[in-house]
Amino acid sequence: MGKIVVTEFISLDGVVEAPGGEDFKYPDWSFAFDRGEDGERFKTDEALGSAALLLGRTTYEGFASAWPEYEGELADKYNTMPKYVVSGTLRDPGWTNTSVLSGDLAGEVSRLRRDVAGDISVPGSIRLVQSLLAGDLVDEIRLMWFPVILGHGRGLWAATPDKSTWTLTESTRYGKDSLVTIHQRVR
Repeated sequence: MGKIVVTEFISLDGVVEAPGGEDFKYPDWSFAFDRGEDGERFKTDEALGSAALLLGRTTYEGFASAWPEYEGELADKYNTMPKYVVSGTLRDPGWTNTSVLSGDLAGEVSRLRRDVAGDISVPGSIRLVQSLLAGDLVDEIRLMWFPVILGHGRGLWAATPDKSTWTLTESTRYGKDSLVTIHQRVR
């Protein structure tokens, strides 16, 4: 059975927008901090250990325009693994092994959990993550925190219909400046 795993770079004030280069007042803000070789390995292992990607349309378009140009183990993984993009407008995805999900989100996620064995990674994809959280569809949240307050930008947290409880299963400092916390949903 698959597990929905949200993975985000996040500032101290909860901003997850544009950590790696998108059009933003502070582009690449997460790369201004040292996460060390172990932090890089954590992110690589996380990606290599995923069975599939679940993406919002905007994040999908960014990944699809970048990853086919790269080579190596990580690029091979991203370029060949199953990818599912949630979109009401995208009809014909061009990136290899991509399917568009445009139906009921809860139903589509339930089907993915049933059909995909392993972690279904949800990187970035702010609006999608907020919808997944509001629908109580997330099994695990992995946050790589950076010591910066950006002051503005889209945050990870939005209103949800009800309270949910999470357990901190891991916290690890990487490099000089980053902290990874992993939280699992208590059901």
